[in-house]
Amino acid sequence: MNQGTEKLYYKNTYFRTFRAKVLRCEKQREHYGVVLDRTLFYPEGGGQPADIGVLNTVNVLDVHEQDGWIVHTTDRPLPVDSAVTGGINWPHRFTLMQQHSGEHIVSGIVNRLFGLDNVGFRMGSKAITVDFNGELSLDDLSLVEALANEAIYRNVPIGTSYPDAQALSALSYRSKKELTGEVRIVTIPGYDVCACCGTHVAKTGEIGIVKLVSAQHYKGGTRVGLLCGKKAVDDYNEKTDSVGAVSVLLSAKPEKIKEAVEHLLEETNSLKQQLTSLKNQIFVSKCDQVPEGTKNICLFEPDLAPADLRAFCLLLCDRCSGVAAVLSGDDAAGYQYAVGSAKEDVRAFGKELNQAFNGRGGGSKELVQGTVRGLQQEIKSFIEDHH
Repeated sequence: MNQGTEKLYYKNTYFRTFRAKVLRCEKQREHYGVVLDRTLFYPEGGGQPADIGVLNTVNVLDVHEQDGWIVHTTDRPLPVDSAVTGGINWPHRFTLMQQHSGEHIVSGIVNRLFGLDNVGFRMGSKAITVDFNGELSLDDLSLVEALANEAIYRNVPIGTSYPDAQALSALSYRSKKELTGEVRIVTIPGYDVCACCGTHVAKTGEIGIVKLVSAQHYKGGTRVGLLCGKKAVDDYNEKTDSVGAVSVLLSAKPEKIKEAVEHLLEETNSLKQQLTSLKNQIFVSKCDQVPEGTKNICLFEPDLAPADLRAFCLLLCDRCSGVAAVLSGDDAAGYQYAVGSAKEDVRAFGKELNQAFNGRGGGSKELVQGTVRGLQQEIKSFIEDHH
């Protein structure tokens, strides 16, 4: 055997089909690992996902490299020494090429303008994420995006080369690690020079568009999400559809939905305040109906949130000499509870309640909250009979 699989994807990234010979085919759990003498299938690596496609009528599900050999994960076996025709899924490959070339432009511009390095790179199913080892403001990122798209408009050629050791030592290029042996350099004149093993488009114009879609602080630096080409257009269409749907729901023009949402939030907050005030009035009224000096109080109320249980319980504490409890729920689904007291530490009683009714929860000495499961009358008797 020779020194490894011949990597046709480096000879021409635009080839879509090829002929090859099966050298090995090994069972791998429910799949098979197929090694060919030559392949167009790019293996996962350098942050770029693997190609997918077919070998004859067998599906290639994943591809990785082992000691120079490219292993194709397939759903069915192929006979050793047989000839196969391979075909890569071109839309998948071309989208990856767009993403990878766009990321190089963005990372190169960030490095040149701000001196920051790309220290982490991943092509996810939705977007590319790039980690830079320093902070970038929104204004910085806006400038980077504008310059990246200018590079696309200029339709700059993207070249690859394998400099010898002397030429490489004199070259200024980006790399996330120290490299030895043959190094593949991808150059986008005026924008980036980077050591890279991935596949790229021939000219920047084929990227179509670069859109930075997110930015957040991450490990002392900035994690940036970006989309290129068709993925950027698909994202734009999806968001446009969402804006249109929200526009209809709010009866507002698309460019006015921000103001409409702000107004809706103001109305919602006002209604919440009114609702809280009305609830408190009801709680006070119900508290007034409890005779002062009652030892233990246990009330069941429908549809109360934990905050409502807490507020009602604390009001009831002033009406009893023992514990006050408010519960909400039903026998089938269980109950949320709040138990408090103005006279004793209720944490021990809370543990007893949880143990008796398969519950869980905790809190302070004045009030505990949690959930229990049991019959309403049994829970009520347990609480009211507390000594």
